[in-house]
Amino acid sequence: MTMQYSGIHDTNYVEALGILSEGSVRRSFDPYLDIPWDAPEFAIDPNDPRWVLSPTIDPLGATRWYRELPLARQIEIGKWRQANSIKVGAAFESILIRGMMQYIMKLPNGSAEFRYCLHEMTEECNHIQMFQELVNRIGVDVPGMRPFFRVASPFIGVLGGFVPVGLFIGILGGEEPIDHYQKALIREGVSMPPAVLRTMQIHIAEEARHISFANEFLKAHLAHGGPILRAAAGVTFPLAMRWLAGEIMTPPKSFAKAFDVPPEVMREAFWRSEHSRTILAGYFGDMRALAEELGLMNRVTKRLWKAMSIDGRPSRYRSEPDRAAAA
Repeated sequence: MTMQYSGIHDTNYVEALGILSEGSVRRSFDPYLDIPWDAPEFAIDPNDPRWVLSPTIDPLGATRWYRELPLARQIEIGKWRQANSIKVGAAFESILIRGMMQYIMKLPNGSAEFRYCLHEMTEECNHIQMFQELVNRIGVDVPGMRPFFRVASPFIGVLGGFVPVGLFIGILGGEEPIDHYQKALIREGVSMPPAVLRTMQIHIAEEARHISFANEFLKAHLAHGGPILRAAAGVTFPLAMRWLAGEIMTPPKSFAKAFDVPPEVMREAFWRSEHSRTILAGYFGDMRALAEELGLMNRVTKRLWKAMSIDGRPSRYRSEPDRAAAA
């Protein structure tokens, strides 16, 4: 049987999807088999100093206001922020699943995309279970996404299924900040509660496949698209990256109210200060490289990347560390 996608034959793309699908079969994780939730070392300590936010990787942790707080208050804020980020990650996975399911049900029989997308959605369902279990055990009643995005998210996912190139640009816009943040914490050697570290390790391992697929999807679909699609993708890319980074990495207003965070500190951390903008731009080195590879960087789109404060040097290789933010 000839494997295809969207009615267009592309041998290299189909081979790549076959490799990714087999990878999902050979190596996958179950949140209730691969995380020993009830082991003593995985118990959540609400007063664990490892909840303190990193001053180099987390934009709020970098502020002088946060660093001068008493340790107990730093722990309380850090625990809330980590738990809320995890909750946001779970919500974003649900948007991805809605959009991807909407998209694949229109694919022809024998589609290699259909098979791989179902593998990915299965893994994303496991991630949602894993993230929610961790939030439950942390014991902080966090809201997750900011109110507007929470209300709009079901419609965003379904609409994305009808605009697949836009959907997968959005998927990368949501996955890249989370993936980059988690890798940076592990690379820096930040001490984290074991349950948090294990969920990050599992998430990073499987997101490598998901991000690879989104990259290959855009390469294949844009190669068979016309100039209007490419022009729209070039403009959408930086706009989606900036918007979704803000939605995913910025806490809701209820956070500032609950912890009496001064408005000027929130503005500094998200994303007005030079250091926070360096962190923000660092999320997207891989995406700048992908945009260049796809031929989506031109005089107009480069100005958009700069206007969104997410311009900079493209990554030389996948997941290159963000040395500018560390410095």
